[in-house]
Amino acid sequence: MEWGRVLVFGAVLAGVTGDLTVMRDVTLGFGAALDHCREESGLTEEKMEEFFHFWSENFQFEHRELGCALHCMSRYFNLITDTSRMHHENTERFIKSFPNGEVLAKKLVDVIHTCEKQFDHENDDCWRILHIAECFKVTCQRDDLAPTMEMLLAEFIMEAEA
Repeated sequence: MEWGRVLVFGAVLAGVTGDLTVMRDVTLGFGAALDHCREESGLTEEKMEEFFHFWSENFQFEHRELGCALHCMSRYFNLITDTSRMHHENTERFIKSFPNGEVLAKKLVDVIHTCEKQFDHENDDCWRILHIAECFKVTCQRDDLAPTMEMLLAEFIMEAEA
């Protein structure tokens, strides 16, 4: 009986770790467009550095240019439509393009869509996307899907050394 509990706990832990690894990969993959979008969105170097702390507890969603950068990054990967709403199929395909992305693709698309509906009344694309991003982050943290800063930093270091 005790071995059964250990196996179930191990399977649950492996699933959570796998989800976090997928989220780390998606975060870093999406972040690759930041350099491309810095100038277009009017991000200062300081604001650009703030992006690296997106998943930290004290990240602030109060500057419109951050939403503009997220909008540009979404366009860069063709994740939004001409009306600046999420393109469900492309977003799911983007997430699935990462190792084990199929594990979280539908869930993440559902989270984004739910958040998007909450802020559909916002006419300014940059503000709307900033609010959607905040909702997405809060939901992922609540559901234990948010990668830790340690995971992201470790990956940055490994990539820099490669």
